Amino acid sequence: MTRASGPLAAALARRTVVLDGGLSNQLADQGCDLSGDLWSGRVLAERPEQVAAAHLAYARAGAEVLITASYQVGYEAFARHGYDRATTTGLLRRSVELAARAAGSVDHEVWVAASVGPYGATLADGSEYRGRYGLAVRELAAFHRPRIEALLAAEPDVLALETIPDTDEAEALLGLVAGTGVRAWLSYTVESGRTRAGQDLAEAFAAAAGVPEVVAVGVNCCAPADVLPALEAAASVTDKPLLAYPNDGSVWDAPTRTWRAPAAPEPWPTAAWQRAGARLIGGCCRVGPAWIELLRSST
Repeated sequence: MTRASGPLAAALARRTVVLDGGLSNQLADQGCDLSGDLWSGRVLAERPEQVAAAHLAYARAGAEVLITASYQVGYEAFARHGYDRATTTGLLRRSVELAARAAGSVDHEVWVAASVGPYGATLADGSEYRGRYGLAVRELAAFHRPRIEALLAAEPDVLALETIPDTDEAEALLGLVAGTGVRAWLSYTVESGRTRAGQDLAEAFAAAAGVPEVVAVGVNCCAPADVLPALEAAASVTDKPLLAYPNDGSVWDAPTRTWRAPAAPEPWPTAAWQRAGARLIGGCCRVGPAWIELLRSST
C-alpha cells in the first residue's frame, strides 16, 4: 500500500491519469450536512472521518488523484465562524493528510492535489462563477499566499489552482508559484467559450504557458459541452498537458443553493478530449465514484 512513487508530471507524459469526482456530493451521499457558508469545510472541521471516507471511496473506484477538502477553507471566512488562525492552518494541513491517508490505502498509485479554490468560493455567494471581485491582483495574492503556504507544509504532490473564473486571479496565483519549484495545475471555470468573467480563453491559458511550475492547464466545474472548445483554445497557446473535470451537466443556482439537473445527461466525449490533449480527466460537482469507476475503465 503506497502513494504515488513518482512525479505526476512524469505520468502525464506517458498516459492519461484519472482524477476523482465531486467531494461535496459524495459527502452529502454519506449523510453529511453541508448547509451554511463553510460547506465542505465544515465537514473537514467537524467530521474529518467522513472526508477520509469520501476520499477512500474515490480511490477504491480507481481515482489516481485525490483533490483535498480545502477548496473553501479561507482564514477570513473561518474567522467569521469563530476559528482562529492556527486552527484554520491546522484544517488546511488536515485536508492534505486525510487525502494522503486514503491514497496509501489502495494498491495503485495515487497523487494528492491540494485544492486552492478561488476567492469567490469563500464568500459562499456564487462569486466563483462570476469573478471580477473588485480586488487588485496583489490583494488576491495576499489572500491566497497563506493558504498555499499552509497546504504546502503538509507536502501534497501538486497544488490544484482550480475553478478560477478570471485572469486576474490566475495572475495572482501564477505569481505565487512561479520560480518556486512547486508543482501546480491551473484550471479555469468556463462558459460558452470564455472564462466566467467573459475573457478570451486562449489569452487566459497563455498566462500559464511560460510558468514551468504549472504541469497542466484546463477546465473544471463547467458543463461537459464547454470542455472541448476550452481544450482546443488551450492547445493553441501551450504544449502543456491538458485537464478536464466538468460537472455532470447540472447548473448551480447560488440564491437557492440547489442544482438544476439536465433533462437528459449525455455521455462524455472523453476520447475527443484526449485527442485534444487532455491527460488529466475526472469529474467535479455531482460526479460520484461510480462515474469515476466507469471513466477509469474506459481511459
